[in-house]
Amino acid sequence: MALRRALHFVFKVGDRTKTATFYRDVLGMKVLRHEEFEEGCKATCNGPYDGKWSKTMVGFGPEDDHFVAELTYNYGVGEYQLGNDFLGLTLQSSQAVSNAKRLGWPLTEVGEALYLTQAPGGYPFYLVDKEQPPNDPVQKVCLGVSDLQRSTHYWSSLLGMKVVEKNEDKKTVLMGFGDTQCKLELRDISGTVDHGTAFGRIAFSCPREQLPDLEALMKKENQKILTPLVSLDTPGKATVEVVILADPDSHEICFVGDEAFRQLSMVDPRGNELLDKAMAEDKSVEWFAKHNRQKAAA
Repeated sequence: MALRRALHFVFKVGDRTKTATFYRDVLGMKVLRHEEFEEGCKATCNGPYDGKWSKTMVGFGPEDDHFVAELTYNYGVGEYQLGNDFLGLTLQSSQAVSNAKRLGWPLTEVGEALYLTQAPGGYPFYLVDKEQPPNDPVQKVCLGVSDLQRSTHYWSSLLGMKVVEKNEDKKTVLMGFGDTQCKLELRDISGTVDHGTAFGRIAFSCPREQLPDLEALMKKENQKILTPLVSLDTPGKATVEVVILADPDSHEICFVGDEAFRQLSMVDPRGNELLDKAMAEDKSVEWFAKHNRQKAAA
């Protein structure tokens, strides 16, 4: 499945300003594009919410050849409850480690040249304290699973990922669609996977012609399809087609048609400016305070 590629992980964020500081100033990522929406996404990209929301794509380089983060911000929600589903994103950058130390961002040394830190909202990030590589510094995303054998079968046999490494001591399996791509690590947590309300979504692309076949395969195998093949519009940009699946532990998986997605995901040089403008104009905290209310805790 060399034509399939890992794209991004979706994080729900309650504090957009602190989150922007973490990704831009601590990790050193760039804002690749920023989009505002007046109503909820047909494929629940922003979660099960109907109101105004925004999407900010951040990464170390263009989405064509970098794994990035999609930050979804719902204007009426201030915080989300973490589960044990997302176990961390690992990236290699001594610059990010020094940025965190300089800015006083909490770091815990958890191994040789390896630090654990948290994005706002509590999402774990592992920073490898080595020089940032010329290609994508993002190495892997780790998800918790309740039955490693069952999940490995799903991701490899049904979705076509190649198993790269198995570690029986750590109860992990590392897999990917390509050697140079960000990998997916599954870790057996020996219990039920709890997604909380902060649950994210991992996204991949494939040739558009594969989407109906992928959906048909999941139906045939009695696997969960959260959103059957649907078109998603972004004002002024390319319309993409997606299928949203769920693995045996209900991790959400988006497959998007690659051709249109490459158009949609072109870097917008105004991305940084649009995010800063949206944050400056966001009076939601003041509105809630004025009405003696707090933003919802999802």
